[in-house]
Amino acid sequence: MLASLAGLLPLAQAGDGFVREAGQGATSCVGQNDTVCIGWAIDNADRYVTPTLEHLVLVVVPVAAGFALALVLAILSHRRRWLIPVFTGVTGVIYTIPSIALFLILLPVTGRGTTTALIALTLYTLQIVYRNIVTGLANVPPGAKDAGRGMGMTDRQLLWRVELPLAIPEIIAGLRIATVSTVAIATLAVFAGAGGLGAELYTDITFKTGIVVVGSIAIAMAIGFDILYIGVQRLLSPWRKVRPV
Repeated sequence: MLASLAGLLPLAQAGDGFVREAGQGATSCVGQNDTVCIGWAIDNADRYVTPTLEHLVLVVVPVAAGFALALVLAILSHRRRWLIPVFTGVTGVIYTIPSIALFLILLPVTGRGTTTALIALTLYTLQIVYRNIVTGLANVPPGAKDAGRGMGMTDRQLLWRVELPLAIPEIIAGLRIATVSTVAIATLAVFAGAGGLGAELYTDITFKTGIVVVGSIAIAMAIGFDILYIGVQRLLSPWRKVRPV
């Protein structure tokens, strides 16, 4: 395993050479790996633009694809309840696989690059999103469904006009958790050659300023997505107050 990781990610040598390069524009940082250099972070902010955009792709695409797949699975199992334990079990087993191990499993099939990372990250979202959609559909009040049937709705109309709209709070809650998790796990996508913030993080894991900058960007990204989801929920279900997960 260690040999495989070494081949996947040739980490830069940590030492004075890198710190001297990192310290350009922030002289006080030279030779001080244990110092957080605000000046260097400001002077070198542009180096984090591309990794941040790559990281956004590694988050948005898997969450969107995972939501689409989970929604299909949830709809299939909604009327066929025996499928719920099957889908829950399969997605649960996938979720328990360590992320780096899953990247290594996919490498012989999809090769090194962004595709491998996107597939792995998509698989990780299924468990969380699927269970929340199923829970949301199961918690729809029977009275609401009876009212829909009383109006002459078919099962399909009842699903799309009554059940899914009422399940939106649970669905959004699942997406919030899945997205925050993906922001974190996507930093490991560098082991699959996908770049992102992880590429900057693992360039020199002894350079504290780089770790702080990458961590701050990831936290800000997670908070930004969470605020976005809260806004979407307020728009789609104004009758429900959004509460923190």
